[in-house]
Amino acid sequence: MEFDEDKIDEMVLALLWLGLHEKCRVWKAHDWDAMDRLHAKGYIHDPKSMAKSVVLTEEGELLSRQLFERHFTRKP
Repeated sequence: MEFDEDKIDEMVLALLWLGLHEKCRVWKAHDWDAMDRLHAKGYIHDPKSMAKSVVLTEEGELLSRQLFERHFTRKP
């Protein structure tokens, strides 16, 4: 089976919004390859550390929220 990595990255970035804390840090309990791709795309700072969380970039934080709202909120 072939995967669309861009779609996977979009969902991971949207789900990162759930773990948001300290205004820009998110828990990094997602697929490591997806986290590396999000870093390469400029949405998160380097995920390769011992910390259990990673920092969203300004662009990543905005897009994460937009994607979360698009995919996971109810429309009135």
